Amino acid sequence: MTTLLIVAHAPLASALQAVAQHVYPDCRQGVHALDVPASWPPDEVERRLRAQIAAMGGGDVLILVDVFGATPCKAAQAVTASRPRTRLVAGVNVPMLWRSVCYAECTLDELAERALAGGQGGVLPVAGAPLDSGPTVVGP
Repeated sequence: MTTLLIVAHAPLASALQAVAQHVYPDCRQGVHALDVPASWPPDEVERRLRAQIAAMGGGDVLILVDVFGATPCKAAQAVTASRPRTRLVAGVNVPMLWRSVCYAECTLDELAERALAGGQGGVLPVAGAPLDSGPTVVGP
């Protein structure tokens, strides 16, 4: 089973971990978070990320980061470059996270694909509609 690690600007990682555990209480052992405070320099983020992955047991890890190109992502890129059993997906959102938790038994590559699909599929425009009729999806 793949372990999930959310790495994001504080306090987003912990908040997303709490959302995962709220909906999937049995996932507590498989979803970890690393909040990155503004005060940490990039090398500190990378050091703590490596230490957290090592403490998680050394298995397959899917890292979900908040923003491509930001410090959490750059640190995760450095880690994934030197750790073959790790994949990285940027742009974490709740649908991506829930999809990842639901399919944690998949291979690491399959899980990364499912996470990406869940994240993309969870972002869509919704037109105003009466609450009793449900949302109206606008798009192609």
